[in-house]
Amino acid sequence: MTDDNWTAAAMPDQSGRTVVVTGANSGIGLEATKAFASAGAHVVMACRSTDRGEAARDEVTEAYPGASLTVRELDLADLDSVAAFADWFETEFDALHVLANNAGVMAIPRSETADGFETQFGVNHLGHFALTGRLLGVLRRTSGQTRVVTQSSRAHESGRIDFEDLQHEAEYGKWEAYGQSKLANVLFAYELDRRLRAASASVTSVTCHPGYAATNLQLRGPQAEGSRLRLLAMKAANALVGQSAEQGAWPLLYAATDPSIDGGEYVGPGGLLQMRGHPERQQSSERSRDEATARRLWTVSEDRTGVAFDLPEPSA
Repeated sequence: MTDDNWTAAAMPDQSGRTVVVTGANSGIGLEATKAFASAGAHVVMACRSTDRGEAARDEVTEAYPGASLTVRELDLADLDSVAAFADWFETEFDALHVLANNAGVMAIPRSETADGFETQFGVNHLGHFALTGRLLGVLRRTSGQTRVVTQSSRAHESGRIDFEDLQHEAEYGKWEAYGQSKLANVLFAYELDRRLRAASASVTSVTCHPGYAATNLQLRGPQAEGSRLRLLAMKAANALVGQSAEQGAWPLLYAATDPSIDGGEYVGPGGLLQMRGHPERQQSSERSRDEATARRLWTVSEDRTGVAFDLPEPSA
């Protein structure tokens, strides 16, 4: 449902707009930052490591000398860091046009965040849930259409929300935990859009997936496990199957900027097995469209993060 030839070059002019990209120092986040900045936006590069963020900023400004960028620390595995980032942003900026919830971890050995959450669920879902809630005020105050774009994955299709063991304490499978976190991303994006509509807000919520993009994300799990064999296998898969990180950023950029996006959509690459190609609207899994699960996850997420959204619950 889009132009078969859409690329980042088709983005509307972003001059005068402010964008926050989480995980902006590498992979899809870095490529999205380059595209937003080259189109005229001011990009806040929200990075866990400011050293890596500043190195990435230098890379962007070398390619685009006029790029307008700010690097700021944001550790999604620490809710205090999320709160500090949001407080800083609202002090420094009076508008936010796009919040790109992009950062994530994938298939890593079990660990816990600073707040005791299983890391994949804590970073991929709860951290972004809290960040969005804390930035909702400035999003709503910004004139014109503003968007929240939450990066998911086709792994959401195999995901299940285990409310009896959300933190995978009883039993941990790295891919099961990843699938749960990515399903949570889609459920959150849809529920957020429903609540924004119920509030007649000018903010819309969209979710997307990059297909198979060759980035460092695939390598972190094997590196954390110390598995040389899996690391080599992932590098080979990236080289043989993956599209570039630049192309992997297209669905996020399309979801964030295309005038045809109305909210509540799921965007991904339209090529072979949805792994590569130009972005299009797609259908997410049946479980991701379960509104009762989404409402329950919302309530649990508010309770776990302590962040409440000033939005009405949509009619069932």
